[in-house]
Amino acid sequence: MSVQERKQRERADRERLIVATARELAEQQGWDAVTTRRLAERIEYSQPVLYSHFRGKREIIGAVALQGAAELAVSMRAAASAADGPRGRAAALARAYLDFALRNPAVYEAMFQLDGGLAFAQESTPQPLKDAFAALLENLGEVAGAGVHPGLFTEVFWASLHGLATLTKARRLPPEDAERRTDLLVDRLASL
Repeated sequence: MSVQERKQRERADRERLIVATARELAEQQGWDAVTTRRLAERIEYSQPVLYSHFRGKREIIGAVALQGAAELAVSMRAAASAADGPRGRAAALARAYLDFALRNPAVYEAMFQLDGGLAFAQESTPQPLKDAFAALLENLGEVAGAGVHPGLFTEVFWASLHGLATLTKARRLPPEDAERRTDLLVDRLASL
């Protein structure tokens, strides 16, 4: 391995450590606790080293969001592939999405509520975000209904899931009805 390859590997390892530490800190104490000073202390590198990877907290939030989007896409695809039939896949997608939001509240917040400097629904949208949307789209097209554009249906389905995830996290919805809400969403939106 050349010196340049070793330096690139070390740089990538430091970047992964920064993102993992930010994510861990955010999940434990919230995003307000994630500062460049605290991250530098936790990873035992100086702040200038941290800034050589990310210009600031906004870029770190964006990196966490991209990582989360990639994980969400994998989770939804796995859930859909294990389900039977169009309705089963739609229900599995919904449950996987809501479960991800519940298990990773700070990551979910970075993905959809904080400014991570990421473009959505544009040509410049980063691939992990496009892939997470595609994981929904590729499994919902068959339940969109006659004459309904699959992309538009997927946007409405996603918006509904986001609403449920956000309201559940904020404790605005009674937790005991979570499963019934998911079933209702799938039954009413998925035309079978």
